Amino acid sequence: MYELLLAGIANILQLKYLLPLFVGTLVGVIGGALPGVTIALTIIVVLPFTFGLDPLQGLAAMTGVYVGGSAGGLITACLLGIPGTPSAIATTFDGFPMARNGEPGRAMWLGIWASFFGGLLGGVFLIGATAPLAAIALEFGPWEFFSLFVFALSMVAGLTGASLTKGLLSGAIGLVITVMGNDPVMGAARLTLGIGFLEGGIPFLPVLIGVFAFAQIMTDIEKMRAIGTVGIAERIPTLVVSQLRVIGEIFSRPFLLLWTSFIGLLVGVLPAIGGSAANMMAYDQAKKLSRHPERFGTGTPEGIIASESANNANVGGSLVTIMAFGIPGDIVTAVMLGAMTIHGIQSGPLFISQQPKLAYGIFAAYLVAHVLMVIIIAFSARPMLRLTTVPKSMLIPIVLVLCVIGAYSLNNTMSIVYVLLVFGVMGYALVKFGFPLAPLILGVVLGDQIEINMIRAIMTDSDPWLFFTRPISGGLLAASVVSVAFALWQHHRQRKRGAPADGDTDF
Repeated sequence: MYELLLAGIANILQLKYLLPLFVGTLVGVIGGALPGVTIALTIIVVLPFTFGLDPLQGLAAMTGVYVGGSAGGLITACLLGIPGTPSAIATTFDGFPMARNGEPGRAMWLGIWASFFGGLLGGVFLIGATAPLAAIALEFGPWEFFSLFVFALSMVAGLTGASLTKGLLSGAIGLVITVMGNDPVMGAARLTLGIGFLEGGIPFLPVLIGVFAFAQIMTDIEKMRAIGTVGIAERIPTLVVSQLRVIGEIFSRPFLLLWTSFIGLLVGVLPAIGGSAANMMAYDQAKKLSRHPERFGTGTPEGIIASESANNANVGGSLVTIMAFGIPGDIVTAVMLGAMTIHGIQSGPLFISQQPKLAYGIFAAYLVAHVLMVIIIAFSARPMLRLTTVPKSMLIPIVLVLCVIGAYSLNNTMSIVYVLLVFGVMGYALVKFGFPLAPLILGVVLGDQIEINMIRAIMTDSDPWLFFTRPISGGLLAASVVSVAFALWQHHRQRKRGAPADGDTDF
């Protein structure tokens, strides 16, 4: 394993791989630092530019975006009190007060180094756990994969937001989208509305861009008049700080770093929960474990360390899920899974054994991206902050054009752009009427796999009880029931308290 990892690092340090990794990390940091431009939106914009690259170059670039974006959100969170990404929300609670107390450099660098060390701990888990988990996954037949994807889909019940009914309907819409097109066995047309283009099914990319990006852009346009431009030129007295002192502060709290990184990993491995949940859960745990919880929210370093170490450890956990099981842990890895499919690569249990060079190249890219992230932020924090003052009236049209170009480049036909427009309007309408987007996207990602594995299982053996009597499959279905029941109990308890359920803002 170590020989393969060292070979992967040596490979990724070649200019042809290091350059896309550096560019991806830089774009990720910039996208993460821009409030409202999430990691998911950034990686969607970058995706079309990776089609002409070889698989490792493209995946290295997207890994860089993921790592850079996860850390980039702390820049504006600490210095402006505006989280650059949803996964940096908890960082503002203590990062911004510390900056206002005259220590902006300390606040920012505590976050950067916590992200770095949390990310490396996530890398240890990524490298050490992916192969054993993949070996377990090799025992899976179509029954187990069906049950695994059903278990992942059961997370919809926890992502429904304030209205359980609207959340479940949103997930159902996502499943219906995957049914459109020809039947995978008999080839019969389903829900094609007589449109020939739809016989091949709805491509994933325009749905993703339309439902997610277009809805977010339209929402931002509505808010433009209510949000003024924030001046930052005089709000950063200095970012100079003793790096050894900051690193010493982090290592003086080893249990906090390890525990919150573990929380980030755990949340990353669980499908469809997201970095914002890891960020908030780690902050909550740090506060509960602290001897001085009353200091949280006033600029305590524990709050910054906890939230940011969980952020980047979450990336490692999400990559484990996609590489070992072929299941996207969040929207970003869903895009990466789509990119692997476009390059003809099958992610899942056989990925490491069949593509060891590519797998360990991704591991190496993940580790090197953290080093590049620190270097990039060190040299470009102040210039990047200037980007936050770019008026949204200029930024939004650029992002919208890039989204359209990205969809069009999928097969160079205008029909894809029309699909993008239709689902963009649909996504915006769903948001306006209070429907969460997370269940819809999860349904689109998992629907095909659920259907395909169900058909494979039935064609192998028509006995439907095998889904329940095979130990792993039955256990996963039981876990699905428990997951839904727990989510329903949470909704019932929150409704009794009069507090709405929180949706995942990563989607």
